[in-house]
Amino acid sequence: MSSEILINVTPNESRVALVENGVLQEVYIERAAKRGLVGNVYKGKVSRVLPGMQAAFIDVGLERAAFLHASDILVEDESSGESHGLDSINSLVSEGQEICVQVIKDPLGSKGARLTTQISIPSRFLVYMPAVEHIGISQKIEEPEERDRLREIIEDIAKDEYSGGYIVRTAAEGVSQEEIVADVKYLNRMWTSIGERMRSEPTASLIHEDLPLAMRMMRDFVSPEIEKIRIDSRETYERAQKFAHKFIPEVADRIEYYPGERPIFDLYSVEDEIHKALEKRAELKSGGYLIIDQTEAMTTVDVNTGAFVGHRNLEETIFKTNLEATFAIARQLRLRNLGGMIILDFIDMVDEEHKRQVLRTLEKYLDRDHAKCHVSQVSALGLVEMTRKRTRESLEHILCEECPTCNGRGSLRTAETVCYEIFREIIREARQYEAQNFLVLASQEVVGRLLDEESTSVAELEDFIGKPIKLQVESLYTQEQYDVVLM
Repeated sequence: MSSEILINVTPNESRVALVENGVLQEVYIERAAKRGLVGNVYKGKVSRVLPGMQAAFIDVGLERAAFLHASDILVEDESSGESHGLDSINSLVSEGQEICVQVIKDPLGSKGARLTTQISIPSRFLVYMPAVEHIGISQKIEEPEERDRLREIIEDIAKDEYSGGYIVRTAAEGVSQEEIVADVKYLNRMWTSIGERMRSEPTASLIHEDLPLAMRMMRDFVSPEIEKIRIDSRETYERAQKFAHKFIPEVADRIEYYPGERPIFDLYSVEDEIHKALEKRAELKSGGYLIIDQTEAMTTVDVNTGAFVGHRNLEETIFKTNLEATFAIARQLRLRNLGGMIILDFIDMVDEEHKRQVLRTLEKYLDRDHAKCHVSQVSALGLVEMTRKRTRESLEHILCEECPTCNGRGSLRTAETVCYEIFREIIREARQYEAQNFLVLASQEVVGRLLDEESTSVAELEDFIGKPIKLQVESLYTQEQYDVVLM
């Protein structure tokens, strides 16, 4: 499978697109005014302890106080020397206490950032965890001999001055001992620097900031499958070359500067795909489609046959549509960066083997996802429940805002409904206040209906209250807005 990374950089925004076989799979967006916080280390101060939630709010200098749960606090056991979490938040932190924390989840909606005291510093081949004594190997490294070799290298290094915990990343497969040792030294120098800044910097300050988006993508996602990394900014290209020569020299020759007049995101219709990813409906090649609805609590995906009628029988048509939907669902979850609880409503299947094949196919496509996913079995109602780890805002939350007209509901009260609300408001005010007449201010749609379909009702209401009713169009009013003015 051939893959490319396209990097589009402007002064205000950086965007990275991961393209596999000419099809956009993932988009990462970072804006200068609102950079991602995951991986940042802060010197925080406990502002409030919540025993009922087993959590604490930490002031790290952000707009909203960050959230630290008891399970994310590591404390060293003096008897064993091991680090672990304790149950009671009151025994772990107290108000006013200074604490070193790291962001593990960006602020989402109205929620503050999620924190941990288990600091982890990633590099090209390793993730260093200074607070624990643990060695882990990426599950994607499957050869037992290679896993043993890497574990022995790390164990030998950790015996000396470079103690702590290490997780060996997938990129370390086949890498020489010298390169891994160099990575360990770099990580320990970084941790020493963080420790010095923790002692000298004031509270609620940033101690360590993760790399910019373009460099993070090169560090975390470049693999042998990535054939080209195209960058449309000369400055970012030069920085990427320096970064690659220092940390990932085998990638340097794959980095290209893109000087073309045609925008880089137009190469594989990336812009069009981003716009499509903001719509609720996602088309399938067969003529079927998905309806993707993202809410605060969960995301639902409904599969429909649409215009696809099949060739043999209904069960075969349903099976083929569901199979095609598994690929589209896996891609849309990555592209839209949908996380948390996800409910998949496949078209009902009778054949148990068909259900198993659809689930296996879904899991196979989800294996390509960088975010951790867990898929359950088909429920009695024919639904598939799954979760996808969420560490940053979805594409919709980054690029869109709540509709000021419907306040995020996605629907409006009809003009007819608003007319009847106006009638009730006029009766209410006529009974409470003395007025010569009433002036209704409303949108063009509502006033038009009052003058046309509801004109008889308006005349009857005038007779009932004994006062004239005047109508006036307010062009800036939405369909749901109106005012009844006493005159």
